[in-house]
Amino acid sequence: MSAPTTAPIPTPTAPGGLPLIGHGLRLARDPLPFISSLREYGSVVRIRIGPTPAYVVTDPALTRRVLVTDAAHFTKGGKYYDALRVFLGDGVATVVDGDTHLRNRRLMQPMFSKAHIAESGDAMIDQVRAMVGAWPASEPCDVFADMNEITLATFLVAVFGTGLPAHLEGEFTALMPEIMRGTIRQVILPPWITRLPLPANRAHADRVARLRALIDQAIDHHIDGTAPGSAAADGASGAEVCPHASEARRQQGGLFETLLGVEDELGRRQLQDEAITLLAGAIETTGTTLAWALYEIAGNPAVEQRLREELASVCQDRPLRYEDLDQLPYSRRVLQEAIRKYGVSWMVTRRAARDIVLGGHLIPEGADVVWSPYLHQHDSSHFPDPDTFDPDRWEADRVPVTRGSFLAFGDGRRKCIGENFAWVELQIILATVLQVWPRFELTSRPPRAQAVITVKPDALAMEFHSDSAD
Repeated sequence: MSAPTTAPIPTPTAPGGLPLIGHGLRLARDPLPFISSLREYGSVVRIRIGPTPAYVVTDPALTRRVLVTDAAHFTKGGKYYDALRVFLGDGVATVVDGDTHLRNRRLMQPMFSKAHIAESGDAMIDQVRAMVGAWPASEPCDVFADMNEITLATFLVAVFGTGLPAHLEGEFTALMPEIMRGTIRQVILPPWITRLPLPANRAHADRVARLRALIDQAIDHHIDGTAPGSAAADGASGAEVCPHASEARRQQGGLFETLLGVEDELGRRQLQDEAITLLAGAIETTGTTLAWALYEIAGNPAVEQRLREELASVCQDRPLRYEDLDQLPYSRRVLQEAIRKYGVSWMVTRRAARDIVLGGHLIPEGADVVWSPYLHQHDSSHFPDPDTFDPDRWEADRVPVTRGSFLAFGDGRRKCIGENFAWVELQIILATVLQVWPRFELTSRPPRAQAVITVKPDALAMEFHSDSAD
């Protein structure tokens, strides 16, 4: 890239920074209003996270330069990814750019082909239908917790196959919210605080260590069909315990089978990293999106009616099948609008690999560059009435206007590798809820958006009724 021929434009600094902590207090107390307010100061705005400056890109066209056009000059890094690496390790979402990322992404790509995902489709639908059908009728449910539980269980079935020990799912569900809260704390606080031997820092490290141990148990179970405490786990080989273990593993399936075939290339630590990366995405982004989607549907009778009519026209009176998903375009638009309105991520970082001019502003080498899907997807110049839930904004004749600002899955060579899987899981769960429960309603106050790693509802209770007249 050629050197600039004109002097860089001075970069505006956001007001409200404090000594030592910079804008950390604003990011902790009111992150969404704060990040959204930066648009009024310019297309690139300087903030401080602790004493360290960071450059927030508020123009989606410039963000696409960071992610696509000039991606070589903005590498995967910054405080956000430094914190994520504490528990994700060097998974495909967090590993630095270069040969390792390209190799690992190439090895993982077959897991997420449409054909490979389809092989797990029926098992995913069966799992979801069993769990959704077990909800108590006409009793308040914690929808956010339920969505996380269902997305996790569906993820485990799709990735590891059937038959995992029950305690793994329970521990995963309990650990992940606390790990996410600890992670965002590491992002917004000065590094010297997160390095102190404080109880919160020690607890975060302990939870991450436990998560790794659980993932290792899941991998071992998938490889040899044994649970912790069994003979194989205590030293006997899988062949000694079950001569047909490899055949049983093949029959139970799972997307992770693809990676086990290249374990020698990746190594056990890398297998852990990739499994944890997939797990975090399954719980945080998918579960959060579904919770917000159900909240919006409950408050929009016309949207709910169109969803139910579309589902009835495709499935009639039979349960959902995997091949039905492509015939449910309105359900996909509803889910895409839920992702658009609520982020789902609100703060992502890159690191400048060299001094570079972006939008006329000089970004110094080594600086954090921040971009926000939430901010871009609430830009009224690209999404009119951004606070209004409008699935029709995703109709084919309107999409070109919004495409460049919808960055929930990222863009460029680091675009989310699991996007296809996410859409399948989202549509399966939403359609199954609608099929099993003829009516549902909000029973708590309207939830407030709470920014952790994702933008989640702070409280969301609903009742599900077994007939429309109940």
